[in-house]
Amino acid sequence: MNRTTAGLRCRRQTVTVLFVDIVGFTSLIDDLDCIDVRDLQVDYFDAVSTVVRAAGGVVEKFIGDAVMAVFGASGPRAGRPDETCRAAAAAVRAGLLIQEALRGRLLAGRFPVRTRVGLATGDAIVDLDAARDGGYGMVSGSVVATAARLQAYAPHDTVVVCAATQSASDAAIAYQEMPPVSVPGKAAPVELWRALQPQAVPAQRALQTCA
Repeated sequence: MNRTTAGLRCRRQTVTVLFVDIVGFTSLIDDLDCIDVRDLQVDYFDAVSTVVRAAGGVVEKFIGDAVMAVFGASGPRAGRPDETCRAAAAAVRAGLLIQEALRGRLLAGRFPVRTRVGLATGDAIVDLDAARDGGYGMVSGSVVATAARLQAYAPHDTVVVCAATQSASDAAIAYQEMPPVSVPGKAAPVELWRALQPQAVPAQRALQTCA
C-alpha cells in the first residue's frame, strides 16, 4: 500500500540492504595525498556500483569507504511476495561478486584492498519517487542499521547475513552458521551466517521457499 510520508510517496515493503567497506581504510589512506585518496575511492565505488547494478540493486549512498545498496526496492516486481527471495539471493550474490572483483586488484593501479560485506533483510519504507528515478533507493527502517552493524562484524574478505536474509535465500546460496553476536541496541544476540557460494536452485524448491 502506498502512503504519503512528509510529502513523499512511500510504500512499506521488504528489502535487502547491503553494506560493503574497505578493511583498514583509515590506516590505508593516512599517508596518502588527498588526490590519491579520491582516485582510490572513485575506482572502488565504480567497481562496487557496477556489480550492484548488474545484479539488479540500487546504490543508495556512498559514505567514506562504505557503499550502501538496496535490493527489492524498485523494478516491476517490487513489493511482490516472491521478490523477497529473489532480491535477497541477488544481494548475497552481489556481495560475493564484489569481493571476487576486488580480490587481488590494485585500486587506482596501486592500492590493494580487502573488504567485508554485511546484509540484512526486513521491512522498510521506500520512497517511490526516488526509487523510480533510479538515483537513490531512499529506504528507511531498522534494516539499514542492522546491515551496517553486521558489516562491521564480518571477518575480512567475507559476506555475512542476518537470519532473515539466510532464510530467504538459502535455496540459492550455501551458508555456514557463525556464532551469534551482541549488537548494540539489540535486546538479544543476532544470528549470523557466512555466505559461501551460490548453488543451483531447482525450480520447485525455489517456489516452495518463496511461497
